[in-house]
Amino acid sequence: MTTGSAERAARAVYTEATAELARCVLDALRGAGDTAPLARFTEAATDPKAALAAVRVLGADVLAPYALTGGTPHPRDLTVIAQATAVFPAPVLTAPPPEGPLENWAIAWRDWATGRLIAGLGDGAADDTPQPPAAPVLTDTADWPRWSAVCARLATLALPGVTGPVPAVVRRHPVPLARGTTRALLRRDYPTAARLARWLAAAHRDGVPLPLDPAALTEHIALHAAGEPRLALDLAVARLLLGRTA
Repeated sequence: MTTGSAERAARAVYTEATAELARCVLDALRGAGDTAPLARFTEAATDPKAALAAVRVLGADVLAPYALTGGTPHPRDLTVIAQATAVFPAPVLTAPPPEGPLENWAIAWRDWATGRLIAGLGDGAADDTPQPPAAPVLTDTADWPRWSAVCARLATLALPGVTGPVPAVVRRHPVPLARGTTRALLRRDYPTAARLARWLAAAHRDGVPLPLDPAALTEHIALHAAGEPRLALDLAVARLLLGRTA
């Protein structure tokens, strides 16, 4: 096997592990599955490293069932999150964009959201995850296509219990958010549209007037993009934020 084909095979394994974990989290959102879904998922995995990578990819969404429906994460699940972070540590954030890489900054925010949820949902332990710095890409809505793309990268922060500057900024800009969502729909970029729909649903939950109906939007995306587990998870989160059934 060549280096290129080996890398493609490894990516396929990691992608499938992420999809399978998204299904497990979706089951938990719907009230099915194990009381410690992360532990069960990693223990049953044929490739434990890929399973831990999937935990890192989903980030705070692995805690979505607790954030949205109540309950306390199982200690075994919290251990899995800690193991995943140890095996796949976040890249060093040297500076926020545009000086530093956008993805490193986004990962730092997603890890911060996970830490916030663990502290809020767990045993009351202090959250020592540092809050990342703000960046112009978060506040400059003049270039709304770029701004909405950044919001889509940070969609795991659209969960109850995650506060701070990112949700506050998104909540203050419903028009650019709606424009970005419409653009994604027109481009048939349904994964991006579903992530932005989460932000619209969260804004609606907070009483923000919106130029789009988030409930109709969520169901429209579901009609055109069924079958992809991560997308289905984003839509389930949006539905629950709207007070509907996942």
